[in-house]
Amino acid sequence: MFLAPLNYDRFFRKVFSDTNIAKAFLEDFLDVTIEEITKLDDKYRVTDDASTVEFDFRCKINGAYVIIDMQQWYKRDIGKRFYLYHAVNTGLQLEKLPQKKIIIDTLNHTRTKDYSHLEPVITLIWLSVDTFGFKENYVSYALAPEIVVEFLRNEELWRSPNILKLLEERARVLDVMNNKKKDLDFLAKNRLIFVLQGNIAGNKTHARYARWFTFAEKSKNEENKEADFKEYMNDVIFKEIIYRLDKRELKPEDIEYMDREKKYWLEIIQAERGIFEEGREEGKKEGIEEGKKKGIEEGKKEGKKEGIEEEKCNIARNLKLQHIGYDVIANVTGLSIDEIEKL
Repeated sequence: MFLAPLNYDRFFRKVFSDTNIAKAFLEDFLDVTIEEITKLDDKYRVTDDASTVEFDFRCKINGAYVIIDMQQWYKRDIGKRFYLYHAVNTGLQLEKLPQKKIIIDTLNHTRTKDYSHLEPVITLIWLSVDTFGFKENYVSYALAPEIVVEFLRNEELWRSPNILKLLEERARVLDVMNNKKKDLDFLAKNRLIFVLQGNIAGNKTHARYARWFTFAEKSKNEENKEADFKEYMNDVIFKEIIYRLDKRELKPEDIEYMDREKKYWLEIIQAERGIFEEGREEGKKEGIEEGKKKGIEEGKKEGKKEGIEEEKCNIARNLKLQHIGYDVIANVTGLSIDEIEKL
């Protein structure tokens, strides 16, 4: 191994503790120019009873609070967990919001937080393994009026041949979305982004940010060699990353950490696999039983259908023996003239 894996928490934090590296990554991913980046504390106790919330990296850029968090392995709770981190990142601003005076009457006034100074939050979750089943490079969630979702899911509207009706509804939705009164547009500026390393490396995209995830993917390989990172050697930022991950520069406790992590996560994967196998066997049993029930029901329906068809044919034969006209027989039984002739 030439480099330690960037996706391991300890090494990810070691790399991103350098604000120049974090700045370069955010500029590439968000496609912005960052005038100033301020690293913030990454460990907080939200309430006296709550457990500590710890971010891998937290900073402020261009009037927004940003979290970058690495998710190394598959975990079941990441959707809700990172939504909570996202909310906490907003809530932490309460500490620094200025006070404003509110006049009650000519003799009295009170002070309260001035929420107009609240700034948007961007929470970027770097997923090393999980993809949620998406094929995209990343999936971003932002608060939008519920009317937008209703518009997209309105099957009747989208199947309608009336394009004017569709455009009319779209205009109504845009009116709601574009309402900026009382800073409503602030809600959509907050983003929770799940970035899918496996997809980016597999899709071979030419986006600016792709080089970061390709680098991370290469560093995951336990047999990675110096030649694997040749294309990065002339880049100042990546040269620093390589230096920080170079196995020759690691301390004994770093090596122990890697061995411990590998063993720990192997146990987790095996446990998950055991749960999956148990679930699959249980599902198979339930599926067989359900299949039997369904088969019986379908058989009943099919038998009933065949019985009705046979009854129609018997009626048609009797009517033919009575020399009743084929058109009359067709009206009575619902059979076609051709079907009646063949009886």
